[in-house]
Amino acid sequence: MTTGSSGSLTVSRATERDWKLVRSWAAEEGWNPGLSDARAFFAQDPRGFFLGRLGGEPVSAVSVVTYDDAYAFLGFYLVRPELRGLGHGLATWQAALAHAGARSVGLDGVPAQQDNYRRSGFSTAYRTARYVGEVPAPDGPVAGVVAAERVDPGALAAYDAACHHADRPRFLAAWLATPGHRALVRATEGRLTGYGVVRPAQDEARIGPLFADTRADAAALLDALAAEARDFGSDRIAVDMPESNPAAARLAEERGLRPTFETARMYTGPVRPVARERVYGVTTLELG
Repeated sequence: MTTGSSGSLTVSRATERDWKLVRSWAAEEGWNPGLSDARAFFAQDPRGFFLGRLGGEPVSAVSVVTYDDAYAFLGFYLVRPELRGLGHGLATWQAALAHAGARSVGLDGVPAQQDNYRRSGFSTAYRTARYVGEVPAPDGPVAGVVAAERVDPGALAAYDAACHHADRPRFLAAWLATPGHRALVRATEGRLTGYGVVRPAQDEARIGPLFADTRADAAALLDALAAEARDFGSDRIAVDMPESNPAAARLAEERGLRPTFETARMYTGPVRPVARERVYGVTTLELG
């Protein structure tokens, strides 16, 4: 695909190999991207990633990942700093957004872009804060927490679907199996009561998702995931917690984590309801 709205800019679909460059741009912005996220991102929708190029050189990016016939998620909206303000970002955005079709689209927007997103038809639903810090190590194994591969995959997928606006079996299978990702579940009397994933990232280890029935379940998972992060050399963790679940922020503060920056979850239209009281940490700011 091409666009003439920004001079000689050409917008085309990106490959997973291309996305290594975009990940480095995200790192430069301080977004702390996961080191191996692209595998799961492209597993969900390999046609949902776009680059804008000038003279063949990448200068802008955006992803519009579709989940089902009703929902898509926009992320990675980036333009090289020296080329901002010239219309390249908007041209890339417009070309990529067509991939969503008639779906409602979600995004997690930084404060500087939220007015632009509103002009593009997005409305704010709630805010999310990134909490960062070092969680004290548990004295030993955390009661009721086991590796995710020890539970029925169907039960785990059903639990995830209750906490997300669309079923996402392709993404979930890849997210749990990506090398370096550690996935844990909490079970009570044989019933799944939460799960979470921690992964290496550019700076602090990232936790996401963190879904749990209760604050006690979430606390057990958070402690165990932080211990897993130490195994791959990270004493500090980062988790994006939505204000739509006030218990999440209380848990973060109890564990000594501090908010560092915020985003706003925004949508263009109606989305499938989720069990908000279970969402203690969103999966990623890039794919929802």
